[in-house]
Amino acid sequence: MSARKRRPDAAETGLSTQRVVAEAIRLADRDGVVGLSMRRLAESLGAGAMSLYHYVANKDELLDAITDAVFAEIDFPSDDTDWRSALRQRAVSVRQVLAAHPWAIGLLESRTSPGPAQLGHLEAVTACLRRAGFSALMTTHASWILDSYVYGFALQESTVPFDTADELTDIAEEVYIPQLPVEEYPYLNEVATELAASGYVPAEEFTFGLDLVLAALDTLRSAE
Repeated sequence: MSARKRRPDAAETGLSTQRVVAEAIRLADRDGVVGLSMRRLAESLGAGAMSLYHYVANKDELLDAITDAVFAEIDFPSDDTDWRSALRQRAVSVRQVLAAHPWAIGLLESRTSPGPAQLGHLEAVTACLRRAGFSALMTTHASWILDSYVYGFALQESTVPFDTADELTDIAEEVYIPQLPVEEYPYLNEVATELAASGYVPAEEFTFGLDLVLAALDTLRSAE
C-alpha cells in the first residue's frame, strides 16, 4: 500500500471516527447543523480537511453518523413494564435528548441510511407495540402519532421564551398581559392572568399531552 493511500494511524493524527462524530455533535449543539461543514469540523479538530475523509466519506455520511449517535442516547422501551409506561418513558427520553440536541429534530426521520442505533431503536419501539397487541398497521399509526407529538413538542419548546413558572409569570405580567386589554381580548386576558397567578409550569404540558395520546392509542389495540 502506498504512503499516499495508507489510512493514518490514530496515534499519528489524534483522530478516530468516534472523535470526529463527537466533535461534529459538539459543533452542531453550539452552532446548529446548517453551518456544519467538513472544513469547519477539520479546523475545530486541528486537522486537515482531507484527513476527515478517512473517517467519514462526505457530509451526508457525517449527518448519518451524528444522527445515529443521537439515537444511541435515547432510552429503549423497557421490557419490564407495560407498553404505555415503556413508551411514555421512551418519549420522555426523546424529549430530553432533543432538548440537548435541538438541531436533531429535523434529522431523526430524514436520513435514508439509518445506522445500527436507529434501527435497533425502531425495532424496539415496533416490538413494544406489536407485543402489546397492535396490528402492523396500527403499530405504524401509533409510531407516527407518538413521534409527531414528541418532535412537534420539542420543536415548539425550543422556541418558547421561558422555562420556569417564575419566568412565565414575569413575562406574562410585563409583556403579555399589557398587550391584552380586557375589553378587547377578555378571554386571552383571563387565561394569561390566571396562569401568571397560579404558578403554571409550562414543562408539564408535555406529559399532559403525552398521556392523552397514549390513552387514545390504547383504544386502537384491537382495531384493524
